[in-house]
Amino acid sequence: MRADPTPWDHAIPDPELLRRFDVAGPRYTSYPTADRFHGGHDAVAASEALALRAFGPSATQPLSVYVHIPFCESVCYYCACNKVVTRHHERAADYLKALETEMGLVLRQMGERPVVSQLHFGGGTPTFLCDAELSSLMAMLHKHFRIAADAEVSIEVDPRTIDVQRLRHLRSLGINRLSYGVQDFDPAVQKAVHREQSVESVAALMGAAREMGFRSINVDLIYGLPLQTPTSFARTIEQVATLRPDRVALYGYAHLPHRFKPQRRIEASALPVASDKLRMLSGAIAGFIARGYSYIGMDHFALSSDPLAVAKREGRLHRNFQGYSTQPDCDLIALGVSAISKVGPSFSQNLKTLPEYYAALREGRLPVERGLKLDQDDLVRRDAIMALMCQGRLEFDPIERSHGVLVTDYFAPELDRLRQMAADGLVTLEPRAVQVTPTGWFFVRAVAMVFDRYLKREPVASASAGGASEAPSAPVRFSRIL
Repeated sequence: MRADPTPWDHAIPDPELLRRFDVAGPRYTSYPTADRFHGGHDAVAASEALALRAFGPSATQPLSVYVHIPFCESVCYYCACNKVVTRHHERAADYLKALETEMGLVLRQMGERPVVSQLHFGGGTPTFLCDAELSSLMAMLHKHFRIAADAEVSIEVDPRTIDVQRLRHLRSLGINRLSYGVQDFDPAVQKAVHREQSVESVAALMGAAREMGFRSINVDLIYGLPLQTPTSFARTIEQVATLRPDRVALYGYAHLPHRFKPQRRIEASALPVASDKLRMLSGAIAGFIARGYSYIGMDHFALSSDPLAVAKREGRLHRNFQGYSTQPDCDLIALGVSAISKVGPSFSQNLKTLPEYYAALREGRLPVERGLKLDQDDLVRRDAIMALMCQGRLEFDPIERSHGVLVTDYFAPELDRLRQMAADGLVTLEPRAVQVTPTGWFFVRAVAMVFDRYLKREPVASASAGGASEAPSAPVRFSRIL
């Protein structure tokens, strides 16, 4: 195990490095990324993957479950998630019935009820569901899965949709982790993105959650939103740090109005320029660390005593569709419209619209639209990319033991490409390892992209750290730089 290579250099990278490396790239919440999925991997392939797990060595290992609730009462203009904007709460009833049907189909393939060590409710807005509907959903999950007594059970929360009484109900259901979608506390920015909430209301909810015994509280922030400035965002960082969430997820906004219709309501002229976005990012890293947070990497911060920070220091970080995690890599069963499952060496993504999703379930088949089965090369490269993304270090020995390859031969072209990055100060090339430098963490995806065979083989200067989400339909947030 290798300790966190701190202290970090928080200075903004050289402008020439920014010019060369600030271009589009994935966040690598998976490899291969979701935009590589294809329709040839269908419901039959997904069923086969579940059946193989039931009779394979991983059958007794705990898994993770993700439940996608797509409904939102109002649209946030920056949003790129799969969602259904409606004030008709009665629509949730049909969706819950469909989720129960999908659970039954999954269980039919898996045999015995599997143990779940992680359960996450995402969206959309999961708290669009009323208390009775949330209770019903949790009962369905307990019926089809054995949720471990010490499981991490988390839910994404829009602070505008809950009160203390609702928090109390969430806690009574066994939910022990909360993620508040804050994005920014500046009133002008909030108005510009159609998501207004006060610091005081969020502070009251966080205080109540702590009194109720929630194990962990996360706050989501986005930089690069309209009307944001380095000064205004520094105020938000200070306000959030004062609230002392256990974890903070900081995402860069990617303006893609041709892909995501709500973003067309954002005036491009109101967006901060690239240099100001870098100042926001650099200031956030420095600001949170100065207030007792560890920089986990990419888009995550955690209090130094938090299990995520401990895992980073001890070299035990993992990465999945929700970002960085302390849990070892495990199978993921994802339920609901557009959700992505990972079972064994394969990914399966559900249909993206409610009519298609409902129709598949009525026909008694898994609602899978597309996916991918990883080949041996995918598996080798996945391990290399995740080592870089999680630990900032790729050691050759584990790759060679796991896959029976000689890294210096197998990745000879990639290591050649990294030599220029080494000259630029982004990595250090050791005889039996690649180490990302503190400056390199600003461009860690650029380093990882070198090992991505699906990307066009462009010059190293084009393989960088910024860009859009891995696919419009993937359950990821936003990404631009770092």
